Amino acid sequence: MNTRRNLGRFAVGALAAAATVAAVPAAAPAATAAPYCNLMWGSLAKAGGTYTSGTLANVRSGRHACFDRLVLDVDDVPGRLGHHVRYVSTVRMDGSGTAVPLRGGADLRVILKAPAYDNHGRPTYRPASRTNLVDVSGYRTFRQVAWAGSFEGQTTIGLGVRARLPFRTFVLDGPGDGARLVVDVAHRW
Repeated sequence: MNTRRNLGRFAVGALAAAATVAAVPAAAPAATAAPYCNLMWGSLAKAGGTYTSGTLANVRSGRHACFDRLVLDVDDVPGRLGHHVRYVSTVRMDGSGTAVPLRGGADLRVILKAPAYDNHGRPTYRPASRTNLVDVSGYRTFRQVAWAGSFEGQTTIGLGVRARLPFRTFVLDGPGDGARLVVDVAHRW
């Protein structure tokens, strides 16, 4: 009888405890900020590909809902187009090391592993203005796109942006035998 009474008391106590736990609302999951526009980029250096004998043909840009885009068009790319893009304290001119002043709160150095000249040293890309390769007035993130030179098989572009923001890089094939280096910089974190 004692055993039955103790089991009964245990069962009643267990039911009461379960009812108490059920009555307490579950804690809400910790709030986490959703990534801006589903962009899960960072701000660390991005690199890939190798040096190529293809040559820079054009620099252009575009505005998108969540980011600004810079595109470097390269003609006749045998193999995979290489690049190295990172935030730096100062973009420097290829060869001389002279500082390239850029508007904005942060400087991105875009190194294209392709020259802007052909095998005879003739330029394949001639910007109308070395300090403003493309007009980025009215862009949310870009402040300036400037020439930093083409020396020893690589071309450097300075990209002045509003602040150190997330970015991504990728290479697209085409048109024809060419390729395009794309640099997207988000409007915010």
